Amino acid sequence: MRRGALPDLNTFLLVAEHLSFRAAAERLELTAPAISHSIRQLETRLGVRLLNRTTRSVSLTDAGLLLVDRLRPVFDQISGAIEELSEERKRPAGRLRIWASPTAAAIVVMPIWQRYLSTYPEVELDLWVDVGRSDIVASGFDAGIGPKDWVPSDMIGVRLTGPIKIAVVGAPGYFAGRRPPRTIDDLASHSCIQYRFTPDGPAVPWTFERNGKTRRMSLTGGVTVNVPDLAVRAAVDGLGVAYTVETLAAPFLRRGQLVRVLESCSPSVEPFFLFYPGHRQVPAALRAFIDMIRAPASAQGGRSLKNPFAKG
Repeated sequence: MRRGALPDLNTFLLVAEHLSFRAAAERLELTAPAISHSIRQLETRLGVRLLNRTTRSVSLTDAGLLLVDRLRPVFDQISGAIEELSEERKRPAGRLRIWASPTAAAIVVMPIWQRYLSTYPEVELDLWVDVGRSDIVASGFDAGIGPKDWVPSDMIGVRLTGPIKIAVVGAPGYFAGRRPPRTIDDLASHSCIQYRFTPDGPAVPWTFERNGKTRRMSLTGGVTVNVPDLAVRAAVDGLGVAYTVETLAAPFLRRGQLVRVLESCSPSVEPFFLFYPGHRQVPAALRAFIDMIRAPASAQGGRSLKNPFAKG
């Protein structure tokens, strides 16, 4: 028996259940002649008559009764498997693989991951952090999180945050022997913690905004890092002034381990986006992940601005 016979077997079971070609046709959204043709094909293939039919009634032959008894458990198992798969699709479970920039991981994922995993204990979160974008499909990830320019044109992009404020910070101990900068030009006399993407790449300039004008400054310092949270750690340790995301510096500012400077000219940077292939069914675990991230930030707004941590 070839696999192509399965639709005919299913049609036969429906006719046997209702003892009606018309009822089976309605269930399958086909015509009665199409149902009759399917049954003839099956009987020809098996070489046995399965149904007795007249213009008024349909009944099962002995061979038909035997086939029904054999088929029903098998088709019940198939139906059960399909129903279980449908339920699994609706329930967040399994491994969720996310590729994220370091800053996105810190300010988007980390604030919700404990609540997410406790709400959906059958999900295993696999978070990979990198400063560069990736082909998430080729790398086997469900989604990526990063600035807007990471979102490929053929993928769905979901905005997760509003504009993100930049903070320039230093430790009280660092400023104890130096005058804190009051203007951006004062930074030239400070040790500014540098940020770069590759070992041999250029340091990222610091961007400031004042009176509607943007200024980018290349500064010097004794420490270079490749992720913003390390810049914060270096500032806390008194190694210089850091230019980082406000959210990363906030806990240390509250505890007095850092002091903020140049707030009036510190810019906001573009929101973070989650992106995933649009041609696939969105896994339940990913849908729940997106919903949980967006829930507390649904009222945020603002324009997209240039990310000073973006390449180029």
